[in-house]
Amino acid sequence: MAFFTRDGDTFHPTEVANGPWDPKSLHGRVIVGLLGFAIEERHSGPEFVPARLTVDMFRLPTIDKPIQVTTRLVRDGLRIRVVEAEFFSGGVSMARASCQLLRKTQNPDGNIWSPPNWDVPKPSDIPKPTDPRLGMNGKWTTRPIVGHMGSLGPRRLWMSEVRELVAGVPMTPFVHVATGADFASPFANAGDKGLGYINSDVTIYLHRLPVTNWIGFEVVNHQATDGVAIGECWLYDEQGAIGTATVAALAQRKPMANPSKR
Repeated sequence: MAFFTRDGDTFHPTEVANGPWDPKSLHGRVIVGLLGFAIEERHSGPEFVPARLTVDMFRLPTIDKPIQVTTRLVRDGLRIRVVEAEFFSGGVSMARASCQLLRKTQNPDGNIWSPPNWDVPKPSDIPKPTDPRLGMNGKWTTRPIVGHMGSLGPRRLWMSEVRELVAGVPMTPFVHVATGADFASPFANAGDKGLGYINSDVTIYLHRLPVTNWIGFEVVNHQATDGVAIGECWLYDEQGAIGTATVAALAQRKPMANPSKR
């Protein structure tokens, strides 16, 4: 079963699209994925790389409402294309996205320092985990490399999708990354007492699209003050680094009341 079925320009969530905070709400991953899907389908092409996708998630859609995604071409230049998209659930705006697509050329001459590529086992060399919670009971599949969600220390894993985003439409490399990128929030922001943060956005930076179905996540940053957190993961495929996924997140507790408004 896919996360969405499609009827013209309307998308209908299926029961597997629900998230961890409320069984009747949509998972963040499918919101990001569907916005990326619409942007790529309507505005991309083989000569462009979607170098940056930012998604703001400011309301929590429910699985019982039909979804529409509108897009707007902001700039269509020779080298830079900018697209905005908006996610409507039951006619109400719930999320929005901005995507910058860059035309492929060739690298300039010279050498520039970059971090070394990670040296880890291939997904095929790692046993499939037996705990279904590691894939949220069938929303994705993983191959843990080191650490786990909430462990204190390095955390690395491989993730792959197990279902289509939209029924009948093969998942493209970009949609594959967009759908999985929300995982940067729990992977980077969970601690030894569980996950206490819900992310309000996702930003993906890509210098190339993945060429394999497995996406590698490596936690490289988590910081938090006054209930506001950021988390960051480097992203890989089986041939090397492809980019980053960064999130902003809020502590799952209500803000303190303002005494002047009591």
